Amino acid sequence: METKPAPEKPAKRDFSPWLAWAGVGIVGLILVVVILQFFGVIPTAASTSTEPASTLSPLSVPLPEFQPTVAGDALIRLANPVTTRPDRGSEFATTYVVEKGDSIFGIANHYKLKPESVLWSNFSVLKDDPQNISVGSQLNIPPVDGIYYLWQEGDTLESVSGKYNVTPEDILMWPGNNIDMTNPVIQPNQYVMIPGGKSEFTQWVVPIAYSPKSGATRSINNQCAIPDDFYAGTGTFIWPSNTTAISGNDFWGGHLGIDIAAYVGDAVYASDSGVVVFAGGRTDGYGNTVIIEHDTTYATFHTLYAHLSSVNVRCGQRVGQGSLIGAAGSSGNSTGPHIHFEIRQNGAFINPHQVLP
Repeated sequence: METKPAPEKPAKRDFSPWLAWAGVGIVGLILVVVILQFFGVIPTAASTSTEPASTLSPLSVPLPEFQPTVAGDALIRLANPVTTRPDRGSEFATTYVVEKGDSIFGIANHYKLKPESVLWSNFSVLKDDPQNISVGSQLNIPPVDGIYYLWQEGDTLESVSGKYNVTPEDILMWPGNNIDMTNPVIQPNQYVMIPGGKSEFTQWVVPIAYSPKSGATRSINNQCAIPDDFYAGTGTFIWPSNTTAISGNDFWGGHLGIDIAAYVGDAVYASDSGVVVFAGGRTDGYGNTVIIEHDTTYATFHTLYAHLSSVNVRCGQRVGQGSLIGAAGSSGNSTGPHIHFEIRQNGAFINPHQVLP
């Protein structure tokens, strides 16, 4: 009997090569991902954290360097250290030592005060006379315009405030006075500031009473004999010096003349024609002084020239306008050479600036 051969089993398929290639592909893909993450192409897990965006490093993009095409000036605005806070100044007085060339007007101007405030605050030194200033003198400089007052025995708030035209509250409320509001007692010899206080001027100016037509005495200080006739003035005035610069005091309520800048020995001229009614030294602060009377048809004028180093005219001498009458100096109460010049009309002071060219 013929036997049939057994059927052949189908051969098994071999997938091992495919698996090998798949493994190689996976490894390659992993390597590619790692490389891309290394170069930042694919974000890493750290870069995709939930931290706020403000903590992440910004992307730095370089910008091209700016090159201006047109040269020009630049406007630079600096920081301004000045604020809007007002400068309230000091609440207390200070002390100033007078130096050569000083004047009450100049000192007051330096401290932004009125000359009267400096004058009134130093009565014990100046006696309301700005000519009494002298080198080395110590002056009280008030913090504001008014009077720095030395309290006297028997003074009261009512009497002092009434005398200087303020209210008691003006004195009480000034912080620098340090007055106890519950017991406002001020001790004698204590300085207090009287802000806005005003005082009367003491008459210190040189009196000029003589006029040839007035019938008054024929001499001034028993020195200057006056002729019976007079030498008429022109009624016009010129500067008594070769300069028109003001040095020291100008014309104000406490200084009824002007101080003209000059060196010792500079020429001093008669401001108008007239007759010399005083020539010589004085003991009232003016030093060597010349006074000239100028009679006109409508008024009698006098001009005064003080602090001279020398006098070139004599009493009763007639002088013409522009005549040499002396030399500038610093005699009398003076802190430096200058010409103190006054003009008076019928005995009243006038501002020289009103009539000088």
